[in-house]
Amino acid sequence: MQSESKLIRLQKYIADCGIASRRNAEAMIFQGRVELNGKIVTEMGTKINPETDSVIADGHPVSMAGVEKVYLLLHKPRCCVTTVKDPEGRPTVMEYVSHVHERIYPVGRLDYLSEGLMVMTNDGDMANMIMHPKYNVIKVYEVKVFGAVTDELLRKLRYGIEIEGDFVKPKSVRVVKQLPTKTWLEFRIGEGKNREIRRLCEGAGLTVDKLKRIAINGLSVEGIAPGKYEFMTKKQMLLALGLNADGSPSTHVPTFQSAKKSIDVYRKGAQAFVAADDKMFHQFRRETYYESVKLNNEKRAELLAAQTALQNPVE
Repeated sequence: MQSESKLIRLQKYIADCGIASRRNAEAMIFQGRVELNGKIVTEMGTKINPETDSVIADGHPVSMAGVEKVYLLLHKPRCCVTTVKDPEGRPTVMEYVSHVHERIYPVGRLDYLSEGLMVMTNDGDMANMIMHPKYNVIKVYEVKVFGAVTDELLRKLRYGIEIEGDFVKPKSVRVVKQLPTKTWLEFRIGEGKNREIRRLCEGAGLTVDKLKRIAINGLSVEGIAPGKYEFMTKKQMLLALGLNADGSPSTHVPTFQSAKKSIDVYRKGAQAFVAADDKMFHQFRRETYYESVKLNNEKRAELLAAQTALQNPVE
């Protein structure tokens, strides 16, 4: 019988070898993409002995031999996906880190139209600390929405929204900039559920124009241009996250401090424009975005053609 001290969960081993995050490793096992000693394994919680067992994932041997831990901060640009491969052929974040020799993967998700801070590593434990709610790692986002955000809408966002049986509530929300027809908000969230901010905004009737993650605890995207990245050491990353190596909180937990001041919508009032929850903005939501842009471009082209015809009448 093998010593229990040498046995570890299969998904943790795959993550420790830099193949995927622990969550994605679980998905690989569930999808039948992992072999243990020549047999496909789909059962969660399977334990292995790294010294004696053979593991193959997606047809490639999995091994700790020669794995150097890599930690970097990428400024994910818009219009790329945060996956290692995309079946639809869209650009992925991996194209921006192609010069990194070790196999790394993105931690968490930012959707196709979102941009901002993305941690990439091959350290499964570090990835788990950033993503799992129990470590209380705060993510900070700046979100531009269509329309004027009133004090009533701001309160609705702060109280949280129940969406399809799932209660979504941010740590905090504040207005940081008012434009003539749009509003910039800052969100701080803990759990980081799938498309949480877009779902929260849409649940309150708002439509997101731009979404940018600017910080994860003390890690910031400031100074990193879109598509560029910066390396860090494990010690630097843990320090910025406010965590010890075992995941326990350190004595000082750093938080991102924005230079942008809060705007008191209750005292100042919202912009003199249509309220942000007006249905006229729904045409710009993610599922209809490209169709709306195409229609608007076609209308502009028709208008330009009509103006040209008036300026140059046929004699």
